[in-house]
Amino acid sequence: MTKIALQQDRKLDAIVLGRAGVDLYARESNTDMADISGFNKFVGGSAANIAVAVSKLGGKVGFIGCVADDAFGGYVKQYMSGQGINLDGMMTDNSGSRTSVAFTEMKPSDCTVLIYRNKASDLTIKPEQVDPAYIASSKVLVVTGTALSESPSREATLIAMEHARRSNTLVVLDVDYRPYSWRTDVDASIYYGIAAGLSDIVIGNREEFDMMETVLAPGNKDDDATAERFLRANTQVVVIKAGEFGSKVYCRDGHKFQQGIFRVEVQKPFGSGDSFAGGLIWTLVNGGELEDGVKHGSAAAAINVSGNSCTEAMPTKEQLFDFIETREQSL
Repeated sequence: MTKIALQQDRKLDAIVLGRAGVDLYARESNTDMADISGFNKFVGGSAANIAVAVSKLGGKVGFIGCVADDAFGGYVKQYMSGQGINLDGMMTDNSGSRTSVAFTEMKPSDCTVLIYRNKASDLTIKPEQVDPAYIASSKVLVVTGTALSESPSREATLIAMEHARRSNTLVVLDVDYRPYSWRTDVDASIYYGIAAGLSDIVIGNREEFDMMETVLAPGNKDDDATAERFLRANTQVVVIKAGEFGSKVYCRDGHKFQQGIFRVEVQKPFGSGDSFAGGLIWTLVNGGELEDGVKHGSAAAAINVSGNSCTEAMPTKEQLFDFIETREQSL
């Protein structure tokens, strides 16, 4: 079993950096966008989802990001604060940017998601707004990769990762690759490569690692070769997710293992990756082993995709353990 060394004398378990916005989910299931009568409003965005996931499991969580100085920005901050998330690193932008908004169908697959990110507020956070002392107050810094897609957020993200390395705060990169945010895969692979080199743990799906290998190994589909390529510099662990086929985990010491999925009735295809990251990180900051963290992440992902939102469908610790115990008893 694998333990990840963490600084224990920290006020916060994890700080998550990246996108917090508004998700508007269709009220009707299995209905096309044109026929939906209305939407239910939730807080979303991959970084906000991960922060809520860790907090609902019982972790002490902080956040670095930016929302607009408007009603949606206020709603996001109010919700996250209500979830017990520390917002000392949350900025408010009044330059005319807008908090990200996503409209979604509720279908198990072939699910349309319309994301409005014109002048997105989360990408306006500046390097000078990132406080190194805040990062040093946390065991873990979790970076979601969309924050790398534009300046000045890109520079703010990289400096946050540098601050984390200097303060011995574990760095986790959740790749969170959104092609519409980037000019080309080549551009994305350059900055993701820099970020991966600053990270202790890199989490992504096969398609995301394909993007990161665009220049170095175009066309590679060999997970073992991918892991070997990324287990360099500071990186201790690489997690390659494969949807219904579970995930493969590689450690620098040569240890590797696989984790299957927990089968459920899927309501929507999104939210699983953020739940997975939340379950994994929560386990590690509480001294759990990597194998248990990946198992908890897989269970949290299953619980989330069977729900009708992302943030509100994140499980509590009791729900997570009850779910796992029920499934194991039925085997």
